[in-house]
Amino acid sequence: MKTWFKKSWLKKLAVTCAAIPFAQCAMAPGHNVASAAEPAAATAAVTTDADPALWVVKDDDTTIYLFGTVHVLKPGLSWFDEAVKQAFDKSDQLMLEIVLPEDQAAMAQKMIPLAIDQTGKTLSSRLSPDELKAYQAAMTSVGIPPAQFDMFEPWFAAMTLSIAPLAKLGYDPEQGAEKTLTAQAKAADKPVSGLETIEEQLGFFDGLPEKEQLVFLNATVKDIDQLGPTLDKMVVSWSKGDPEALAVLMNDSMEATPELAKTLLFDRNARWADTLKARMDQPGTVFVAVGAGHLAGKHSVQDYLKERGLTAERVKY
Repeated sequence: MKTWFKKSWLKKLAVTCAAIPFAQCAMAPGHNVASAAEPAAATAAVTTDADPALWVVKDDDTTIYLFGTVHVLKPGLSWFDEAVKQAFDKSDQLMLEIVLPEDQAAMAQKMIPLAIDQTGKTLSSRLSPDELKAYQAAMTSVGIPPAQFDMFEPWFAAMTLSIAPLAKLGYDPEQGAEKTLTAQAKAADKPVSGLETIEEQLGFFDGLPEKEQLVFLNATVKDIDQLGPTLDKMVVSWSKGDPEALAVLMNDSMEATPELAKTLLFDRNARWADTLKARMDQPGTVFVAVGAGHLAGKHSVQDYLKERGLTAERVKY
């Protein structure tokens, strides 16, 4: 692959990663051993109604809606309507995990220095012969020459393998919930803010111990053939507003890797709960949209809010 194409591809990957906040990339593709999934919830030719879960936290002068998102979707799901749109329309501002970048080159400049192993240690040298063989086969299967990633840290290779097959599977970041919500917020002149910065999200992965990065990579390689069925099943559960099923699909599999779960889920959920509690001191209405896995299962954002004296109630619709 020529150098110019490699740089162009890396910029594309950078913006795609930004459109798919990083914890979600780790939780869904490559970390689930679900068997055959239910059929995909929608096709481009048919519009299918979806009713994702929505929660609300209130006091006398402040309302915060909590909406769990899927960062990539297939065309045809009608989810931005009914209670979700009503809550959004009532809100004064939109709060996401990160504010989606518009400058691909700037995103690449932030990502690549962190992704490259500054010690010069190669990715292939970290893997056993069997692991290396499986990794090389997985990269080749998605059209990426493995040698081009030898300079990168394991988390970046795992991220790439989690993202590269999505377009072929029919998933599109442009159809993701964050893209839709951001466009709607801009059209309505609502301010958009992030719970984290891009640098912080990248840092969560870059800061993982090598052992955990390799666990992430090897699990992604092992389950790459299940990426499509797993994501299909996740979208079906999301569309039905079933956080219990999402917890099994997206979160429970991470409990086998406590460091990943702590870094990518629990610690972040706790920090977000602190941010939201502080926001309750200001009047107004906020629509908060984060990856659905953060609002499902044990140690969810709602659990940490409860510890801080706030109750998140499910919005029925």
